[in-house]
Formats: sequence, C-alpha cells, structure tokens
Amino acid sequence: MEVIMKTLILDGSIHSDPLATPVRDALLSALHVDGVDVEYMRLSEMNIAPCQGDFFCWIRTPGQCAIDDDNRAVTQALIQSDLVIYLTPVTFGGYSAELKRAVDHLIPLVSPFFAMEKGEIHHQRRYRRYPRLMVIGWLPQPDEASEGIFHHLVYRNGINMYAPSVVSGVVYAGTDEADIHRAIRGWLDAAQGSKRQPEAALPAVETPAAAASYALQSAVLLVGSPRGKTSTSNALGSYLFEQLAARGVQTETIRLYTVLKSEQNMQALLEAVSAAGLVTLAFPLYVDALPGAVVQVLEKIAAYRRENPPDHPQQLAAIANCGFPEAAQNDTALAICHNFSRLAGFEWAGGLSLGGGEGIVHGTPLGELDGRATPIKASLELAAHALAAGEPIPAQPVALMSRKVIPAWLYRIMGAYGWKQQAKGYGTQKKLNEQPYRQA
Repeated sequence: MEVIMKTLILDGSIHSDPLATPVRDALLSALHVDGVDVEYMRLSEMNIAPCQGDFFCWIRTPGQCAIDDDNRAVTQALIQSDLVIYLTPVTFGGYSAELKRAVDHLIPLVSPFFAMEKGEIHHQRRYRRYPRLMVIGWLPQPDEASEGIFHHLVYRNGINMYAPSVVSGVVYAGTDEADIHRAIRGWLDAAQGSKRQPEAALPAVETPAAAASYALQSAVLLVGSPRGKTSTSNALGSYLFEQLAARGVQTETIRLYTVLKSEQNMQALLEAVSAAGLVTLAFPLYVDALPGAVVQVLEKIAAYRRENPPDHPQQLAAIANCGFPEAAQNDTALAICHNFSRLAGFEWAGGLSLGGGEGIVHGTPLGELDGRATPIKASLELAAHALAAGEPIPAQPVALMSRKVIPAWLYRIMGAYGWKQQAKGYGTQKKLNEQPYRQA
C-alpha cells in the first residue's frame, strides 16, 4: 500500500447544502488521523471561468489553460498531489456545476496526441505520474440510476486521467455520523491500494416505445457549446430544427453560454423551456460528461420546474458529439441527459451520438458539407420525422449517427498531424509535450 503524503480536496458543494457538512467533516477528520498534508479548495469561492473549448491549452499555451484564473491553481495542485478527492452532490448522475467547471479545465494535464486505452482512443499522458482519484457524492435518498451513472463516470474519469486507483462512494441524507466515518475510512483505505474499483455498469438508457402520434407544435433548441453559432453542436441542432420547421413546428434556438450572466436571459430560457413541446439539448463531450456550464443551466431548469410544474406533456431529446472516433464515449453524458429528463419531469425522446464530430463537421452548416455528412443528415432527417409526430427517435437514426467513419490507427496519425499544424500558427509545434507543472 502506497503512503499518501499530499491530498487535494476539491469541494464542489455550495454553502447552503446541508448534506455537504457531515461528509466534509468526516473526511477531514480521517485525513487528520492519517497525518497527511491536505490542501482544501472550495470551488464555489474560486474564480473559474467556463472552459471555452478552444484547445489553446494544447496548442497555444501547451499544458496550461489560456484563461489566467483560479483554474491554473487547481490544475497545478492536482497534478502535484498523491490523491485528489472530489466532493459533490450527485447531480443527475454526474457532478455539480461547481465541480464540473473545474474538472473541465483538467485537460491540459494530458497531451493532445492519442493513444489506445482499454480498446478506445484517449489522450496520451503529459506527466509521468498522476494522482489517485476518490470521489464522494451524496443524495437525499437512494437512487439506483443516479448512483450507477455516478460510479461509471468516476471510472471513466480515472481512465482519462491515468489514475493509479479509482474509488467512488455515495452517502445519503440522514446517514448516521458514525456510518459516514466508517464509509470514508474504507474508501480512503481502498484509494491507497493498488487495485482499481471494478467498472460500474452504466444503467441502460431506454427510449420508450412510440405512443399515439400527435403533431408537435413547438420546440426549443439549447446549444451547449461555448463556440455558439460556429460550433458542431449548433450545426447538428440547427439542421434538425430546420427539418422540424419544414414540418410546421415553431422553433426557437437558445445558446446557453449567452444566458449565464444575465438573470433576464435565464428567466426567458426557463419560460421558453416550460412552454415548448420538445426541448433538444445539443452539446460537446467535456471530460466524459456535459460541460460544467450546461450542468449549471440544467440545475436551474430542474429547480424552476420543481416550483413551476409543467401543465402539458414535454419531451427531451439530446445530441452529443465528441472528438474521439467512438460515439460510445458519449454514452455517459447521454445517460446523464436521460436521468435529468426523468428527474425534471420530461418524457425522454432519445439521444443521438456522434463520434469524430470535430473532424467531420467542425462547426460547418451541414448543408455545406460533402458526402461524409450524408449519414449525419439522414439521421437528423429521420429523427425530425419522428419528433414532429410526437414520437421518440427510433433506432435507425441512432445507428446512422453513431457510425464510425475513421479507423483508430488513421485517426491517431491524422490527429497528430492536425495538432502540429495548428501549433505552427503559435510557434509551439516543438513545445506540445511541455510540462509546466512538473515538480523539480
């Protein structure tokens, strides 16, 4: 068993969360007994802007986010620790917006270049060693779906961040203080071991069978990419909504990053979502899940709907895209969307998953693309046909969207060439593997 000398705690709770206090107190007590060096960061008190998805941390300032705020302190502290512990309310099966915003900024810790890990494309190591990962979540009561997604997400994060050991645990409201202490003691002991926590199976995302058809009247598209109009998410969602509009559906598009700093715009979004018959969320994959800014909006939508329950049936659909060639890497994020749908009172209308989206679409309107986009357009057209009739997305468009378009070996070669070419514009092509946070 390795001796853990330095531990970093990233607390993704908010001050008004009553479940956070007993967990945090028990953890700090256990670490005090162990005599380790602890650095504690309450993320809600730090200045961390949303990740902009520009990849400057790989090509302009290699190994460091181009945004000079507290994200750099978090990233440096994490890679220089032996163990990192996340604290978070389990949020639709994922992390809180506070924690996820910080986690999104961890990608400078890996290389832009690619490697095969567990049969999938992932980014290569940037550093020789990475900290062990332990994540403690809490829920008001047992929720099998939320817990299953949560454990699977932690497992996936461990793969991407090369964690030597990965441990996750969930605490429920009302758990006896002594039981919390015992659970945390066990998790800490496991984190110091040499074995990974077994992979938690991702709960099945089942799309309901089509009920009686009806004519969809209105739909709102939520674009969850910081690139806005020039994003792949916008290109995919816009093409779907063009097909809906052609079928007589009244459509509206809201780009989520434009509403985050405006209470007025946020209120307008909440009201638009409440009025629509269909809500579609289009987003890029960020560290195995939804971007932190998107989680923030979903938290607000769920809270609003608890106080203002919908007075008519509503469907929720999702379109996820990632840069990796395997569309299956979006599965955890789509499971979170499905779980959000359940918890926020929507009917799940299905999800579409695109792998290699950056290489194929790159924010270009689909109508301007060549034949490589034909399956994508066909998928969205078939999905629109079903959604306009009030039906969930059927299997055929799901399969079309998720088709792999490039073999892994070729993706690795083309990806490496692409990163080097982009880096030339900043004169950094020979610095892409730099380690700015390496300890002397």
